[in-house]
Amino acid sequence: QVQLVESGGGTAQAGGSLRLSCAASVRTFSFYAVSWFRQAPGEERKFVAAISRSGLRTYYADSVKGRFTISRDNAKNTVYLQMNTLKPEDTALYYCAAEFSDSSGRYYYFAADFASWGQGTQVTVSS
Repeated sequence: QVQLVESGGGTAQAGGSLRLSCAASVRTFSFYAVSWFRQAPGEERKFVAAISRSGLRTYYADSVKGRFTISRDNAKNTVYLQMNTLKPEDTALYYCAAEFSDSSGRYYYFAADFASWGQGTQVTVSS
């Protein structure tokens, strides 16, 4: 398993921006596909965005498409989630997850596909 640490959460006003980071401890991070999920109180964990191990392919939930951007810097073992035009409904605990991928273009978006998870970072958007 990979140790993952999220950071960058906080409080923002509606329309504002935040950038989350997910730092991994593994030296072979470039072999891992990474995704972001979020969980609001009383709700199930939901997929947000995914990126392939190469960074060339990304995939987004409809609810964040056009507002959020996932990217990665394999030299820094870090994946980012740039969140713009934030809405109150984006309020949640955000988790990153990583899974070894045998394909440079593969990404995953089911929580059950991931063995490694971070502890989460809270994002709160006020109206």
